[in-house]
Amino acid sequence: MFAAHIAVTICTDIGYLPQFNPDEDGELSPASVNTFRNSLRAADGILICTPEYAMGVPGSLKNAIDWTVSSCEFSHKPTALITASSLGHKGHASLLETLRIIEAGITENVQLVIPFIKTKLEGDTIKDDATVMAVTQVMTAFINAMTSHQPEKH
Repeated sequence: MFAAHIAVTICTDIGYLPQFNPDEDGELSPASVNTFRNSLRAADGILICTPEYAMGVPGSLKNAIDWTVSSCEFSHKPTALITASSLGHKGHASLLETLRIIEAGITENVQLVIPFIKTKLEGDTIKDDATVMAVTQVMTAFINAMTSHQPEKH
């Protein structure tokens, strides 16, 4: 549905990033961290789709975001957050606070919690009309945010 408007690159390597260590940040950052940061810098926007895990943020996602705190890849960049889980509200709220602290460009219209996700899927397809409509609204707002975003000049 959105393929004509955006190209998506799925970041599958965040689980392999080393544990965040401020002593290894900056010039000593591991190559995998630099690759991750460069992919974020190159993106027009960042879409995070995540489950909630143990009422919080999955550890690998939080670790990946921690690696960006000092390097500011999220700062003012259009960011959307979709949390799809059994419940999702606590993990979503926790991640939202982290994204606000690092100044991600996230607003109310580009975030969504989809509780009871397993009841709304048929294979990989959302079968619940209300959820399809909500995802469509978030993605439309996200595309609009990326289109209107003017990157800061350094």
